[in-house]
Amino acid sequence: MSLMTQQSSEQIDVSQARGRVSWSRILGTVVLSLITLGVLWFVITNERFEWPVVWEYLFNPSVLLGLMMSLFLTVTAMTLGTMLGVVLAAGQLSDYWPYRWACIIFVGFFRGVPPLVQLIFWYNLAYLLPRISVTLPGDREVVGWSTNDLITPLTAAVIGLSLHQSAYMAEIIRAGLLSVDRGQHDAASAMGFSRWNTFSRIVLPQAMRVIIPPSGSQIIALLKGTSLVSVIAMGDLLHAVQVIYNRTYDVVPMLLVAVIWYLVVVTLLTLVQRRIEEHFGRGDAQSRVRAVSGKESTT
Repeated sequence: MSLMTQQSSEQIDVSQARGRVSWSRILGTVVLSLITLGVLWFVITNERFEWPVVWEYLFNPSVLLGLMMSLFLTVTAMTLGTMLGVVLAAGQLSDYWPYRWACIIFVGFFRGVPPLVQLIFWYNLAYLLPRISVTLPGDREVVGWSTNDLITPLTAAVIGLSLHQSAYMAEIIRAGLLSVDRGQHDAASAMGFSRWNTFSRIVLPQAMRVIIPPSGSQIIALLKGTSLVSVIAMGDLLHAVQVIYNRTYDVVPMLLVAVIWYLVVVTLLTLVQRRIEEHFGRGDAQSRVRAVSGKESTT
């Protein structure tokens, strides 16, 4: 019986096997192709999009300046938010309960308040605190500033976006640190590693595999979220096109200019994110290969 099975299997040429025709996939491809062609035809042939106006203002100096401001806000808020997020993540993992609960409440508050509300609040901080000063006992002012002079649209945008971002980055970093097995800490301690070397050489590289993907998504979300600062008259990309279409009444073409630039930058950020993910994923893939080869050798 086994001999007949072996002979029959030798007679089967797998290279000549034909795959089954999936009519559902063919139908789905046809439907998606028709929808795509219909959308492209609508976008290209509809004169109300006013594509000549779009190309005219795509590289307008004020638009490019607004784009640079959006990128500046993204980098600044992400940097400050990540730095504060590391402190908050460490605090939530701390054994000192007052520090831990203070960080938990901070994260919960700034995750719960919408970023637009935070921006408007910080921009109107002078209503609650007309003057920011350092005083000594006896109400002797050492140094002070008018809140309206300090809290400009730029500073309000940086503060609001950074605090909002720090709450989300704290959760991302905390999840990444918790993903590393506790045995890694114990093994490093047994080998004589200091706490800093344990964190920088063992814990952090493994945690980065978990931290990088959501952090990349947060950067992209933050870039798009910078459009909210137009509400407080901050000269970002959206505010730049708003100023132009308020003057020319070309609302749709100018919004398309903003859409094109957002898509270009988000696409570039996505490519960079995937390259970084591949870099940090190499060690994980190599460790899995070694683990599998070790199991095979033992068997």
